[in-house]
Amino acid sequence: MGRDKALLRVRGRSLAAVAADALADAGAIEVLLIGGDGAALADAAPGARPVADQHPGEGPLGGILTAFDAVAATDAPADLVAVVACDMPRLDAGTIGALVEAATADPTLAVAAALVEGRPQPLTAVWRPSQAGAVLRAAFAAGERAPRRLLPKLALVGVEGLDDAVGDVDSPQDLARYADDLGHDPSRGSSGRDLLFPDEAL
Repeated sequence: MGRDKALLRVRGRSLAAVAADALADAGAIEVLLIGGDGAALADAAPGARPVADQHPGEGPLGGILTAFDAVAATDAPADLVAVVACDMPRLDAGTIGALVEAATADPTLAVAAALVEGRPQPLTAVWRPSQAGAVLRAAFAAGERAPRRLLPKLALVGVEGLDDAVGDVDSPQDLARYADDLGHDPSRGSSGRDLLFPDEAL
């Protein structure tokens, strides 16, 4: 995309705000924004707390571990940690709720992940650090950076039926298409530029 996807906007809302609002509406005790430009993210998603990535440039596994540590450092650490990527324009509280429900149904589970085309998505998932933390930390120390490769080692449940809500944005065309699906007014132009960049870049 050529820039931080979390700061891109659909219908006036940043993708960071879409994710943060979905988590908050689903009942999250606190919403953390891991990595990126903390000041810009705080402006893009008011009410969420930016947290510096402990392993910048080391991929999504480092981000998940940073989230685990940030939650563990709170006064009342949560048993479950929802992890979502910042590039899903249709993400909503119902999607997060379905993952939480699946995770809470069995306290021995390490992760409940959305299934997309039969594949569990570690960045659209609810994790239980007490069950997953040791495996993830050992793998990270050994050089692993992709959480999807660790899923077979964990007690996991896949949640089906979430495909529409967890579709992601990988190109300007993707974002314009999602904006159209969400009710973008075509009178504002067909290029999608007003959808793709923060206001200050227009």
